[in-house]
Amino acid sequence: MTETQLKETIFKLLKRIAPEADFNSLAPTEDIRATLDIDSFDFLQFLIGLNEEVGVEVPEADYGKLVSLQDLVGYLSARLE
Repeated sequence: MTETQLKETIFKLLKRIAPEADFNSLAPTEDIRATLDIDSFDFLQFLIGLNEEVGVEVPEADYGKLVSLQDLVGYLSARLE
């Protein structure tokens, strides 16, 4: 899966939990949860969706590593190689 495909998948899943968000203005290093006002339950639903879409399970110990779009793409890319 390419970086572009990963970003498209991430945005598709984020739109399910934050449909009113403007993803075009989201900077690659910006805190997604804070910017989009995503609570812990919604973030967990997002991670479950990622697992279903790309086949990467994120252990709870790694949740803190996934702050920005850049973090998410890097994390997923490394596990899909």
